[in-house]
Amino acid sequence: MAGRIEDYALIGDMQTAALVCRDGTVDWLCLPRFDSHAIFAGLLGTGEHGFWRMGPAHAPGAEPPTAVRRTYRGDSLILESEWDTPRGTVRVTDFMPPRDGAPQVIRIVEGVSGRVPMRSELRMRFSYGRVVPWVHKHEGRTVAVAGPDSVWFDTEAETYGKALTTYADFTVTPGDRVAFTISWEPSHKEPPPLPEPEQSLEATEDFWRDWVEHCTYHGPYREAVVRSLITLKALTYAPTGGIVAAPTTSLPEDIGGVRNWDYRYTWLRDAAITLSSLLRTGYREEARAWREWLLRAVAGDPENLQIMYGIAGERELGEAELDWLPGYENSTPVRVGNGAAHQLQLDVYGEVTEALHLAHMTGLSRNDYASVLQIKLIRYLEDHWQEPDEGIWEVRGPRRHFVHSKVMAWVAVDRTIKLIESGDADGPLERWKQLREDIHRDVCEKGYDKERNTFTQSYGSRELDASLLLIPQMGFLPPDDKRVIGTIEAIQRELSTSDGFILRYPTEGGNEGVDGLPGDEGAFLACSFWMADDLAMIGRVDEARRLFEKLLSLRNDLGLLAEEWDPRLQRQVGNFPQAFSHVPLIDTALRLTASGAYGG
Repeated sequence: MAGRIEDYALIGDMQTAALVCRDGTVDWLCLPRFDSHAIFAGLLGTGEHGFWRMGPAHAPGAEPPTAVRRTYRGDSLILESEWDTPRGTVRVTDFMPPRDGAPQVIRIVEGVSGRVPMRSELRMRFSYGRVVPWVHKHEGRTVAVAGPDSVWFDTEAETYGKALTTYADFTVTPGDRVAFTISWEPSHKEPPPLPEPEQSLEATEDFWRDWVEHCTYHGPYREAVVRSLITLKALTYAPTGGIVAAPTTSLPEDIGGVRNWDYRYTWLRDAAITLSSLLRTGYREEARAWREWLLRAVAGDPENLQIMYGIAGERELGEAELDWLPGYENSTPVRVGNGAAHQLQLDVYGEVTEALHLAHMTGLSRNDYASVLQIKLIRYLEDHWQEPDEGIWEVRGPRRHFVHSKVMAWVAVDRTIKLIESGDADGPLERWKQLREDIHRDVCEKGYDKERNTFTQSYGSRELDASLLLIPQMGFLPPDDKRVIGTIEAIQRELSTSDGFILRYPTEGGNEGVDGLPGDEGAFLACSFWMADDLAMIGRVDEARRLFEKLLSLRNDLGLLAEEWDPRLQRQVGNFPQAFSHVPLIDTALRLTASGAYGG
């Protein structure tokens, strides 16, 4: 049975990632890319759908023991887990070397004290647990083959097969180090080279140490910021610069419900705000790579801008359901692909334009097509901003005139006007200044409830929406505007959970609400960080700091956050780890640091 979402650690090589549970089980791994089929899908099913457990031997039928301590080695993505057993202490080091050839997962077992019997239990199941591979020996190595894929298993420990599973039973004493590696290779190619676990460990540690040294943030929340930056780097697909929203699919927003989506793609919105955080913490190369990815993905067709793309810029992300998987804690359906890819979400134009504006303002090397793209996006918005859309939350109900979408359309026009005024682009300046004014007036007249002194989710509605918290952050209105303060306070009253976290919008329980889906969801962590930002902006800095530090306490023991927090179950929910949670964590830390609003 899969662990709680917060029981997992992330390891990765900037092309794919694995989740490792507290009991030493790798329950999720897609090879060779984030969006490839999983060879370990136990996270969304049972042990029959693939896993790799490494830990102290235990009695048949008993639950495997969980590590009593685990940590990342310094500022890296190298996981160290330790078990104290009646016979001694053992450490397992898990990591994926930044790729130079075949993708690998390496696990090194080290004796710390005593004499500890250990077991490796490897059950590979290809195509998300559906296909049992042909496992055999080839020149002394174990290989599993199914269709186009082969996975090679290398270790000096003696292995044996039983019940379609590969085992290794061995004992470690102080100073012993026993390494295990799996490597993926297309099945029609020659075997991958024999792994070199110790050299790979040293190289991986060097990589992360060198990368973290570029971080320019040295404030009081450095530990949380650096861990979030490492997580964002791990979610970046190195060959193209695309950034996945999360490395998982179908981890539920509502345990046992249907709000289960595939997040292994690049949302323009998520990636744009990620670029902002990277630029503000010293990571210009990652920001440049993302901008180049964007220009390739959008290419010459900005009129058909998608809200998301594949990690190499693919446009077709057809959604399907894997009916052989029972889902995480029976949360079905399990989905791959994402049908929201072709929704109309006008706010994306604003996020992309804001990201390009920030890159320009921070001196990122000029790219002429980036300016051309920005102009083309505004020409499209000029004709379409008055249309209803699905909005930031990708509702699967009817389109609406979402206030946040209109605000971000204003942002797109405003930033492009600034680009033209700087002399780096040409466009109808006076006409677009009038457009900016028209959008602003439209939002303030149709999206504002004078009676309650709050902006609303959409034109003519009374519902609130946490995305309204971005109004002052985007400069649409100043923080001290009474409408901004009224909106912040209304969201605190109406969208706050009992423990002070923020919901995205009202849901209708068992009925279909504005998003067209049944069920509820947890507090959306990004929205809670936005609230902390807004509180700091309106001068309530102590309250902002308390909320921020309360949010930090929700991270698991390794500093990782999923998409949401379930206040009823007191646990993390949604895909994990989630870029859209770690980015606003960084942003809020920077704002609070600048304001001096921190304890100690």
